[in-house]
Amino acid sequence: MSKKSLCTPLSTLLRRSLTSFPQHFASNFSPQIKLSLRHAPSPFARDPACDYYCSLRRLGFCGKSLCSKSAEEIQRGCWSCRAVPHAAPFLVCDSCRCIQPVDGSVDYFDIFRVERKYDIEGENLEGKYKEWQKKLHPDLVHSKSQKERDFAAGQCARVIDAYRTLSKPLSRGIYLLKLYGVEVNEEQTISDPELLAEILEIREAVDEATNSEDLNRILSEMQEKMQNWSNAFGHAFQSQNFEEAKMAIRRMTYYSRVIDEVVKKL
Repeated sequence: MSKKSLCTPLSTLLRRSLTSFPQHFASNFSPQIKLSLRHAPSPFARDPACDYYCSLRRLGFCGKSLCSKSAEEIQRGCWSCRAVPHAAPFLVCDSCRCIQPVDGSVDYFDIFRVERKYDIEGENLEGKYKEWQKKLHPDLVHSKSQKERDFAAGQCARVIDAYRTLSKPLSRGIYLLKLYGVEVNEEQTISDPELLAEILEIREAVDEATNSEDLNRILSEMQEKMQNWSNAFGHAFQSQNFEEAKMAIRRMTYYSRVIDEVVKKL
């Protein structure tokens, strides 16, 4: 494994990690939603057409034909029956069951009714994801109007983005920092001498590993380091020590990269 591969910018790693999605879910998607996933923008990208929501640090899906409605339009309630939503997120009307347009002001934690925090173990994220898929999957709304099918495609793509972002510690941590207005330098390479020396040592160990036993030992060590720095991020974020949190993210980024490289060699 080369030094260059271990110094992959954070943006590249994040794009790679966000495109890996459980195949047992994706295999049931329609061609329409698979296309939406391949071309969907990064959940961290700022869309000029949605400056209002971006100013609130909300990051969501917004396509040419499925763009989020304004806050004033959302406040009027359901587009079909005008019923006022009882609770957020307002993805499906409780009164007439019509699917609603994407509301970019609803963040990924809101979608799953999860507290905005790093430690979301025990929140049954996967179960909540499956529930939304039952309601929004385009294959299940084929009898509805074209307008609702379009809304369903947009909502489904956004729910998928939310799930794959929050289900992984690294992408969840970066997303949390973004929501709190903390910018992560996604192009930053290694500048910490201690980390650089450690990464070079790990590179040598991986290059010299000649059997699966050695690789599994390295993998176990990297996973332990990843967990330790994940815990460090959680403590730093909870105390709003964002500099420490960003340092933890940098460590997690490179350990994650090493783990990927080791897994490829196994």
